[in-house]
Amino acid sequence: MKIVVLDGYTENPGDISWAPLEELGDLTVYDRTAYEESPLIAERIGNAEIAVTNKTPISRETIDRCPNLKGIAVLATGYNVVDYDYAGEKRIPVMNVPVYGTDNVSQYAIALLLEACSRVGYHDMSVHNGDWAGNIDWCYWHYPLIEVSGKTAGIIGLGRIGVNTAKVLNAMNVNVIAYSRSHTEAGEAVAKYVELDELLAKSDFIFLHCPLFPETQGMINKDSIAKMKDGVIIINNSRGPLVVEQDLSDALESGKVAAAALDVVSTEPIRPDNVLLKAKNCILTPHISWATREARERIMNTTAENIRSVMEGKPVHVVNA
Repeated sequence: MKIVVLDGYTENPGDISWAPLEELGDLTVYDRTAYEESPLIAERIGNAEIAVTNKTPISRETIDRCPNLKGIAVLATGYNVVDYDYAGEKRIPVMNVPVYGTDNVSQYAIALLLEACSRVGYHDMSVHNGDWAGNIDWCYWHYPLIEVSGKTAGIIGLGRIGVNTAKVLNAMNVNVIAYSRSHTEAGEAVAKYVELDELLAKSDFIFLHCPLFPETQGMINKDSIAKMKDGVIIINNSRGPLVVEQDLSDALESGKVAAAALDVVSTEPIRPDNVLLKAKNCILTPHISWATREARERIMNTTAENIRSVMEGKPVHVVNA
């Protein structure tokens, strides 16, 4: 079986092995292929039976130009880069990696919160720049330092990652409330379910852990921000388009939102003219919540499982069945 990986670099920049996929057939790995629709995508897939992608799109046109395709494996949980409905019409299973980074993403969400409250990274850079050595006092801080304990955190989306984040917040003596489409026993054990407006009104910290659907796109906007506490902190390491970035920038400028800590933005890589690059008190990191070595090894192994399942005629983790 011929397998082509279209954009393998972010999954494996050289610190893990492609062996789990190499064992399954003739493997070709491209570090990068265009993130926009391009004839090059179909050219690189060629006559392969399996196409593996992370963020390179696989469109209807590409599928039509690759008649040997028997499966499409996505090196991620999200699969909107593939025209999965059309692939389904062509009886081509599209498979994702549904669980690989629950601990990582919740760990990073807490790290973003602590950075917004304690500014460890900023003050480390300040010391290395000589600010402490040249200071007349024995200590200093350039941002207000915020105590997390005793505050209320609102989590929008209480799935696996949201529950895990809530567990950590509970251990930090943070009261956790949540708004979610479905209620679970696991969620009820770590948070109190409330309506969205109540969450917006009561939360000192708001975490976005929900998927991107038409109904959630742009849910953090000037209207929802107006319902929030003055001085709220917003954490997003879920999906960038959940936030209307101009509205968030305006709220940061006015002080309505005290800080935002974001690992995702609306268009990635971030565009040089993104308003958040110049927004006050906005912490930005390059979509790396998922990227520990341990998590990427789990992605590799699950992707190998997905491909093997196609070879055996019983595809698993299929999103377009």
